[in-house]
Amino acid sequence: MTTPLPSWLPRRTDRRTVAPYVAVPREPADPSRTGRRWVRRRALGLTADAAAAALDVARSDAREAELREAMQIEACADELQALRELGTLDQAEPRQGDEAVRDELTRRADGYVQDDVDAWFARALATHLGHYRAPAGRKGAAAGLLTPPVLAHAALLAELLRLIPGVDVGQLAFAARLATTEPEAAGNLAAFLIRARPER
Repeated sequence: MTTPLPSWLPRRTDRRTVAPYVAVPREPADPSRTGRRWVRRRALGLTADAAAAALDVARSDAREAELREAMQIEACADELQALRELGTLDQAEPRQGDEAVRDELTRRADGYVQDDVDAWFARALATHLGHYRAPAGRKGAAAGLLTPPVLAHAALLAELLRLIPGVDVGQLAFAARLATTEPEAAGNLAAFLIRARPER
């Protein structure tokens, strides 16, 4: 004879109640998205804190580089301004980055374009001075960073200097006035003079 169990104990039955299994649809794992950063961090031994610190250092380095570049542009602008005041700007040769210096001088003049600086750039570009000696400098830096009037002035000067070798650039001041007031006409005149070159 079996002894009855106390009422506070649960009764054991032979039947097991099991919740039905329901398959939840899952999105297929995309190995290119899941864990690429995690794998890199683990491979480099970076935790989230170390990765954040590395990002802060990179941002700080970028800010310092921008500040150094801005200080260098300001120093070069001071130098060009001093040469302008001495009347010896024509003797200076443009260096890499002087296009940004031109923008700084224009900013300092409250947006007023300084004709003597633009004429200096046009002469340097037309006669291939400074970093405009290399074709890459003429095409890349000049075409991308200088304004259309400066480029038209340079093209017209180059053709006029080719037509009359040895002419004093000071005698060609009309080219600057034409390029400043009518840059498209100056560019068209330069293109016409190029087409009018005698064939060799």
